[in-house]
Amino acid sequence: MKFLQKEIRLKARNRGFHLITDEITSNFGEISELNTGMMQVFIKHTSASLTINENADPSVRTDLESHMNELVPEEQSYYTHTYEGPDDMPAHIKASLLGSTVLVPITNGKLNLGIWQGIYLCEHRDCGGSRGLVLSAWGY
Repeated sequence: MKFLQKEIRLKARNRGFHLITDEITSNFGEISELNTGMMQVFIKHTSASLTINENADPSVRTDLESHMNELVPEEQSYYTHTYEGPDDMPAHIKASLLGSTVLVPITNGKLNLGIWQGIYLCEHRDCGGSRGLVLSAWGY
């Protein structure tokens, strides 16, 4: 069994759902050392999240962002955590709903995603800044 781990920084992005699969794989070439295994991607933030979804049609990312904004609106009267701006508390809720990790199988040294699947950074702040990821892979 081999265990690999690396931290990377993603460039700052605007609010929305952003494909980051290529950014992850280009910064973690060491997964090619694993024939069979798993990779966990963990985001070190509470106002952004990760998910796996459609990687071909950009309208999916637009629709996900639109739906999340309807599901978790800004400036609700019951929010008490408001000192970081109107997008902050909704960002924390969205991040909790979607989660901070994704787990992807590794087969023959590559991520074994479906043909239409990609890993998304879900940026829930208007200007969230650079985001840190911990990439962990293990296997044989």
